[in-house]
Amino acid sequence: MSVATEEKRDLTAAALSHRGDRVFNRIITGCAFTALVVLAGITVFLGFQAFPVLQDQGISFVTTTAWDSFGTPPVYGIAGMLWGSLLLSVIALVIAVPVSLLLSIFLVFLAPKPVSKIFTNLIDLMAAIPSVIIGLWALYILQPTSVEWATLLNKYLGWIPLFDSNGNFIGSPFTAGIVLAIMMIPIVTSVTREVLGRTPPDLINASEALGCSMWTMLRYVALPYGRGGIVGGIMLGLGRALGETIAVFFVLKLVYDVNWFHILYSGGGSVATLIVAKFGDASGSLEQQVLLAAGFFLFAMTLIVNVIANLIVARTGRVKS
Repeated sequence: MSVATEEKRDLTAAALSHRGDRVFNRIITGCAFTALVVLAGITVFLGFQAFPVLQDQGISFVTTTAWDSFGTPPVYGIAGMLWGSLLLSVIALVIAVPVSLLLSIFLVFLAPKPVSKIFTNLIDLMAAIPSVIIGLWALYILQPTSVEWATLLNKYLGWIPLFDSNGNFIGSPFTAGIVLAIMMIPIVTSVTREVLGRTPPDLINASEALGCSMWTMLRYVALPYGRGGIVGGIMLGLGRALGETIAVFFVLKLVYDVNWFHILYSGGGSVATLIVAKFGDASGSLEQQVLLAAGFFLFAMTLIVNVIANLIVARTGRVKS
C-alpha cells in the first residue's frame, strides 16, 4: 500500500507540474500577444495621424525643412530633423562603440573578478539613470567641457569640413552626440560583455597554448565568435539614440535647416527634440497631427533598427547551434 501511495503521489505531482507549465505558458503567450497588440495599436494610431498630413503636405513633408505654422497654408517639413536624428546617432556610435568594446574586453579578460563585479554593477546602475538627470548634468557640467573640446578640434582640425564652425560651439550636434554616447555605453557594454563572456574556454585555452597574444586571441577567437551579438547590442544602442528626447533637448539648439556634416556648428535637431519642443505650443490640431506624423517616422526608424538587431541576434544563435 505504501508503494502504491507513493506512486500515486508522484503521478499527482507530475500532473500538477504539467498543469502549472501549461498555465505558465499560456500566461507568457498572452503577455507576448498583448505586447504585439499594443505595438500594433501604436502603429495604427500614428499611421492614421500621419496619413492626412501626408495628404496635405505631400512628399515635401519628409524632403523639405520649412516650418511655418502661421502661413497660408501652413507648411511643414522634417527633413532636417530626420537627418539630424541620423547624424546624432552616428556621432554617438563613433564614440560609444570603441569605448564599449574596450570596456567589455577589460571586464571579461583583464580585470580581476572583484573589480569586474564592481564595474558591472556601476554600468547597470548607469543604465538606470533617468534621461532628465543625464540632461541636467550635460547642460551644467558636460557642455562647458565639450565646448572646450570643440574649440580645440576646430583650432587644429578646422581645415576638415567636419570640424568647421560658425563661431559658436554651444548647442552643437557634437555635444548632443556625446550625451547620446554616454547613454548608449551601458547598453552596448552589457550586451558585449555577456557575448564575450560566453566565448568557449577551450578556444581561449587553445589559442593561449599556441602562444597567441591577447590581441590575437581577441581578433581570431573572441570577437569573431561574438560578432553577431556585438552587432545586435550596437543596434539596440542605436535604437536608444534615435529615440532619446529630454537629454538631447537640454543641450541641442533646435534649428530646422539640414546640418549636413558640420558637427561643431551651433544648432541642429532631431525628430524627438522637435516633438518635445513644439507639442506643448502646437497651434491647433493640424500642428499636433504634424508632430504625431513626425513621431510615426521616428517610430518606424526605431522599429526597423530593433527588428534588424533581433534578426542579427537570432541568426547568430542559429549559426552557433
